[in-house]
Amino acid sequence: MGTQQILLIVLSVIIVGVAIAVGISMFNSQAYNSNKSGIAADAQSFATQIVQYYKTPESQGGFGGAAITGLDEAAIAGYLGFDDATFDTTNENGTYTISLDGTSGMPVITGVGSAEKGGKNPQIVTTVELPSGVITAAASDVDVPEE
Repeated sequence: MGTQQILLIVLSVIIVGVAIAVGISMFNSQAYNSNKSGIAADAQSFATQIVQYYKTPESQGGFGGAAITGLDEAAIAGYLGFDDATFDTTNENGTYTISLDGTSGMPVITGVGSAEKGGKNPQIVTTVELPSGVITAAASDVDVPEE
């Protein structure tokens, strides 16, 4: 084979390698963003269920819309089907935890995604303002927990 042919083969291999690397990077980025969207959708769903629980009369298994002071994580976790002891649940998108904001006492749902990119997992923190039912969410990245 001539030198020119070998040079073209080497150049072709390099170009194909770079294309594969870029494709893998784009796929991983898309998977991460998709996971972030998934946990945001799940957290939104849980938040609307909390509003529903708050506004449902006690006689029908809800909180009854009474004063916020009687609301606790165990009652919310039980209504949503979360673990009653740890106030969390897991699905294919990630892990979700219910807590009450220390200052306002409002329910907070923290969702940490299962996808990983650059040593980080996506996180969505969703706060439910009761009795108004206003739901706010903030997205961020957290370090991958060590096992």
